[in-house]
Amino acid sequence: MVMPLWDDNPFRQPKTPWVTWGLIGANCIGFAIFVSSGPEIQAEISNSFGAVPLAVLTNTSLVSAFPPLLTLLTYQFLHFSWMHLLANMLFLFVFGDNVEDATGSLRFVLFYLLCGVAGALAYIASAPNSSVPLGGASGAVAGVIGAYLLLRPCAHITVIVLYLALRVRAYWVIGGWALLQLWQIETRANDNVAYWSHIGGLIGGGVLFPLLRQNGVRLLECVDPPPVVRT
Repeated sequence: MVMPLWDDNPFRQPKTPWVTWGLIGANCIGFAIFVSSGPEIQAEISNSFGAVPLAVLTNTSLVSAFPPLLTLLTYQFLHFSWMHLLANMLFLFVFGDNVEDATGSLRFVLFYLLCGVAGALAYIASAPNSSVPLGGASGAVAGVIGAYLLLRPCAHITVIVLYLALRVRAYWVIGGWALLQLWQIETRANDNVAYWSHIGGLIGGGVLFPLLRQNGVRLLECVDPPPVVRT
């Protein structure tokens, strides 16, 4: 398991990443509501606001009056475990502020949500007859990861690998993560993780970021921060 802790990539413009922090807060609030509910309410929330492939494709839900197509947005704020939430929010915390800085706050909202939709559609295409609800920000966060790779592929990322802290280039971290998703699709088909959602979000981020970045933001720019003399 590889988990990012922080990056050394400087902001293009030093601004507070309000949208990134807001998305993290919204996901935490959604999870708090979910875990504080009883089992029956949790099942109702999952089936009503999670993206159920069969319901989305037929635009018909048998368990809720909530429009199934809107679950392509609401599922992104629905997490089923602490580890699921923590992993997604940690990736968003490390990579999201830089992408928000490159797109601008309003465009980042659109970018994030559309990447989540792309992730859901990829999962639905992989399991069109499934009645199991999809939940989590993984598709949207995967899009953010893909955008970061296009933005600063050579930035240094501090990650935890087998209890060791290592400082490696972003392209190694993100490239390894992407290959891991493909490997897990082949080897862990029955572990209830929507790996295709990760792939769909990653591709969505790669397509959308060049279109939504602000003027003057260059792609694939490898710039190291200036050296610092420490005493």
